Amino acid sequence: MDRLQAMAAFVRVIETGGFSAAARQLGVGQPAISKTIAQLEQRLQVRLLIRSTHALSPTDAGVRFYERAKLALHDVDEAELEARGEGASLSGRLRVSAATTFARIMIVPRLPEFLARHPSLDIDVILDDRVIDLVSEGIDVGLRLGTLTDSTAVARKIARGGRSVVATPGYLARAGTPGTPADLAQYDALAYSQLGNDWTFRKGDAETAVTVRGRLRVSAAEGIRAAVLADMGLAVASDWMFAPELASGAVQRVLADWTLPALDLWAVFPTGRLASAKARAFADFIEDILKARDTPAF
Repeated sequence: MDRLQAMAAFVRVIETGGFSAAARQLGVGQPAISKTIAQLEQRLQVRLLIRSTHALSPTDAGVRFYERAKLALHDVDEAELEARGEGASLSGRLRVSAATTFARIMIVPRLPEFLARHPSLDIDVILDDRVIDLVSEGIDVGLRLGTLTDSTAVARKIARGGRSVVATPGYLARAGTPGTPADLAQYDALAYSQLGNDWTFRKGDAETAVTVRGRLRVSAAEGIRAAVLADMGLAVASDWMFAPELASGAVQRVLADWTLPALDLWAVFPTGRLASAKARAFADFIEDILKARDTPAF
């Protein structure tokens, strides 16, 4: 039995809450995980897990072993990178979560570059607009947009993007272009249900609060994109969401002399677990590409 693999399997079982979930994340069969844990308990001569029909929980010895194993695996990861030197290739599997539209436009097209740097690394990208539990899903790093609501989260801000009121030239030709934020009440606003309808616009020292209203409300950012591109109305959206269309002119900013609250991008790491070198390297990569994109060329 490989001791490190057994420790990694045990840590994943604890963090996912079961053999089946751990097996899915590790890409092996559930019987292999069960056998590995049984062999581990046999070698240690101590029971690590309490198994029942509906639940699985660690014993006191299991809790102690989990904490030590988690630290040991982190130290092994760091030791390997230290031995290889700065810029060493990463290996293994990295699980990343991100909002669907943001990742499709800003992240996935850049993954070939990251994978080319690290040919021994595999990446699982879990796309979901909802905030998912990083520990139970076995996520190494989550990319989250907006304000973090969990004060205990282990996170760092890696980018800040702008927000704009956007629409297609076709819609603006039909409905006209608003001249002030107050004019938005006369237009079809496309609402993203995960955000509110109240927005504060600023221009110099002036500030005005506006409640936008419309007949269409969607639960995913992809729906907002589709509705805007179908000439259905205006939307308040991140510049990242419409980056290709803003560059091509297929979508235009309106009220461009007014500013909206910026949108922060956070790299969030599982609480209670040390961030792996793979997770930190990926967060650094995303930070670098977004900074390069937003830095004007002179």
